[in-house]
Amino acid sequence: MKVPELLAPAGDPGSFNVALAAGADAIYCALGNDFNARRKASNFTPDSFEAACQKAHLAGVRVYVTTNIVIKSEEMPRALALAREAWLLGADALIIQDWGLLFELRHRFPQMEIHLSTQANVHDARAVAWCRGLGVARVTLSRELSVDEISRISQEGVELEGFAHGALCFCYSGVCLMSSLAGGRSANRGLCAQPCRLPYRLVDESAHDVSAPNRRLPLCPKDYCTIDQLGSLSEAGLDSIKLEGRMKAPDYVYAVVRSYRAQLDDLAVDRTPTVEEGVLRHERLRRAFNRDFTHSYLDGRADDDMMSYERSNNRGRLVGRVVASRDCGGARLRRGGANGGRERFRFKRLFEVDVLLDSFVGGGDLLEIRPASDPTKFLTTTAPADAKTGSVICCKAVRPMESGSLVRVICSRQAMNEATRLAAGGERRKRLVTVRVLARLGKPFVVELACVDGAATVRVEDFVVESARTRAVSEQDLIEHVGRMGHTPFAPVTIEVECDAGCGLSFSAVHKVRSKACELLERKVLESYSTVVRGRNLAHAPDGDDVALQLRLARQKTGGRKPVPVGEVEICALVPTPEIADAASRAGATRMYVTPDALIEAKADGAPWPSDAALIPWLDEVCREADHRRLDPLVRRGEACAVGNVSELALAVQRGAAAEIRPCIPVHNESCLTVLETAGAMGLWFSPELTLEEVCALGRVASIPCGLIVSGRTQAMTSEHCVLQTTGHCLHDCAACELRRGRHFLKDRNGRLLPVRTDLEGRSHIYAARPLDATPELGRLLAAGITRLMADCTLLSAEETTREVARIVRALAAVAAGRRPAKRMGHADSGHLYEPIA
Repeated sequence: MKVPELLAPAGDPGSFNVALAAGADAIYCALGNDFNARRKASNFTPDSFEAACQKAHLAGVRVYVTTNIVIKSEEMPRALALAREAWLLGADALIIQDWGLLFELRHRFPQMEIHLSTQANVHDARAVAWCRGLGVARVTLSRELSVDEISRISQEGVELEGFAHGALCFCYSGVCLMSSLAGGRSANRGLCAQPCRLPYRLVDESAHDVSAPNRRLPLCPKDYCTIDQLGSLSEAGLDSIKLEGRMKAPDYVYAVVRSYRAQLDDLAVDRTPTVEEGVLRHERLRRAFNRDFTHSYLDGRADDDMMSYERSNNRGRLVGRVVASRDCGGARLRRGGANGGRERFRFKRLFEVDVLLDSFVGGGDLLEIRPASDPTKFLTTTAPADAKTGSVICCKAVRPMESGSLVRVICSRQAMNEATRLAAGGERRKRLVTVRVLARLGKPFVVELACVDGAATVRVEDFVVESARTRAVSEQDLIEHVGRMGHTPFAPVTIEVECDAGCGLSFSAVHKVRSKACELLERKVLESYSTVVRGRNLAHAPDGDDVALQLRLARQKTGGRKPVPVGEVEICALVPTPEIADAASRAGATRMYVTPDALIEAKADGAPWPSDAALIPWLDEVCREADHRRLDPLVRRGEACAVGNVSELALAVQRGAAAEIRPCIPVHNESCLTVLETAGAMGLWFSPELTLEEVCALGRVASIPCGLIVSGRTQAMTSEHCVLQTTGHCLHDCAACELRRGRHFLKDRNGRLLPVRTDLEGRSHIYAARPLDATPELGRLLAAGITRLMADCTLLSAEETTREVARIVRALAAVAAGRRPAKRMGHADSGHLYEPIA
């Protein structure tokens, strides 16, 4: 069976060496710390990256560089320079999130292989087909997809990559603003602060806690583990399985890559692993960092089974329970005194804890002990020696632990030792070669080497073979001496020898020919990756297509959009019900947007929309195969619709609808504007992660009408998992759920309330703790050519809607009269208009 590529993470050169030695087919990493989604990882310098690429390519392993964040306009030249440098140093492909960067790379450097990041929020076949039209070689799918969905998407003829193991984001990747709204560290910029791993309480509108017991982490998923589903993923057509972990330690990389490598190798030859082998692979994964495991999404589920409500840190592997503790008295411990310093002493009590093992432990394994009565009072210790299941070990501790306390291995000493050894890079991964040796009397001695994967072949001829003066050389002699490739990057799998009887050969001469052949093969393997060869090809790359060039020239010629008269501004409202639409209209809104769910529920309730309201569908940020039936009918020829992903954009263009780009498709640079405008977008709503200066700069050069949400709560997250399941009362029938009709909030550690709403599909939407008020900035927005201003009324009452829309009307009247609009509301903030995201 053809099995998927095994794609491993590397946050630094040590982890790269570990992934390589453990059996990865490809490795993804970052060059520098500016333009990748793990900017806090050590990452690579140009020198260390070039050296890593050479190691990988000699072993037949590919290297992908992550440039998977949104790019600001002023950063585009540096991002392009980084991509060019990565390619010249040996990168096999670049992983991209930003549509503008993708556009520039495809048109400047068409030789580069581009993979689309999961951050681009692609989750159906239509979107993948659209990406294919942009020249994308591979799409990394959303983690939320099922095996059946992957199977359908694989028919589009684009390579597919999917996450198979590691941390799961609670939110759909690419649309999460939780971190940036909480503290300015944006997930779209590679600095996510992981607020989903923090404790929250689910409360109702009366501030009553409605969370079920032991569910203090309602946004914390378990880790993904698909080692038992690799056969299904392979049959579904997945081309690459990605292991998460560029921020993880080398021992984690070693354990995960090794386990998945063994599983894929068995799958390739249709071999069923023994029970013992299966247990060992799962044990290795359990003893590496994990929050417990789930594969719910692959089955089409997003239930409680996927959540780690109790803890967000490493659970490790449960290996036993405490059966006794003893006070060993105290000890006088010396502190200081070195190098002439003052000597101090501290008295410390010592305890022994007896642990009855349910599973084996290794000497030096790091153990975590947590009492059942109060799991917050845990401690760590180490296993004194190797011990088998059923035995009792005695561990040193700083305090007693009650009997029954759970004991877990949270770090394997064996894995750490092995990873440390491999991280040093002393163990080379070998590339398999076939060898042919010719020893014919009177003819040159020949050694031929050929890579098994067909990458390169070399032939070296040297000295003339003469008759033996003493002992003749045998075929076995030549197999032994030519096959000695220990210090080379190659390992022979077959050695074919053709040797005349009576040949006399010097083994030192044979070794020189073998060494010369290995050196020549090494140069030939690396030749296509050389800076000279790649630079020569890039030098002849075209500058861009005609459409993009004409658009840019037109912008330069016109000098950008002109200021907008107040009378031409459209006051827009995103409304959840006919009642709210009526209130917005009466207050002065002239353009109404409505979600598909709002249309469905209003129809079910028999509530009529205002007769004078032209409703524009505000389509979802998620569009999976099952969503087509609900969303596609809302995209109509000649009518406007706001699209939340490229699948809906593709459909709108196909049907001749006037597609407006929602803020969840982030546009942070002019190149992104170009690709969306040339793709057929007829309007644009700017991302809430932009500053006021960035909004104005992009607004001036846009060729289509642009808008900004200036009032309401910013949506921070969209999750396939319903947060209301935290109550423990899920009906599994969203339409009939009374909880869903109520008002709920997540209360964070600082007492802030984040509104929560669940839609008819069971997806959760979480909103910012504070509302936005950008009305004081309307003068600058109009001067930059912004023509549409929106009040997001999703969470508002009719009275609140009237007040918010009227505030926009008054601010516009003030601008028209040459006055400054009223000051910002005291309970609101300006979002990122004056606080750039990191």
